[in-house]
Amino acid sequence: MAFDWKALVKSIAPTIGTALGGPLGGMAGMALTKALGLSDDAPKDDAALAAAVQGANPDQLLALKKADQDFAVQMQKLGFENLEALEAIAAGDRANAREREIKTQDWTPKALGIFITLGFFGLLAYLMRREPPTGSRDILNIMLGSLGSAWIGVVSYYFGSSAGSARKTELMSAKQQTPTS
Repeated sequence: MAFDWKALVKSIAPTIGTALGGPLGGMAGMALTKALGLSDDAPKDDAALAAAVQGANPDQLLALKKADQDFAVQMQKLGFENLEALEAIAAGDRANAREREIKTQDWTPKALGIFITLGFFGLLAYLMRREPPTGSRDILNIMLGSLGSAWIGVVSYYFGSSAGSARKTELMSAKQQTPTS
């Protein structure tokens, strides 16, 4: 099983972890990389961030907690009061994208989803069956990490995220418990 660095970040720094998957991901990513002490020229793809989070020392983890508190204050100044507001923004973005696709009957998201899925699993199968050429190994691993991240986005787009699923279950449960007149 692959190391879920985003879940670890979310458990240590919930505001940054929540923002990573939404429209404020860039700001959250900058806060994360600064807290982990990554240099500006260091790669910041999923594989590099996963390695940095997994190899974080106690001082870096404390810096990440402090960065999360600072990030939460910054978000409040920008008008985001809490984690639920950030989740609502991310969910609204996904809902708007889905609604647009339904209205326009655009084939582009489906085609991209298919190509990303084929590319991810095709490259994964290639790397499992063949030893990549020495000069291409790093670029193939970067490409695999990028396609893996993109594939997670495709799955979240078409099937929803676990956060959205949990919220839907919570709402359905509340509706069932409400007495009818």
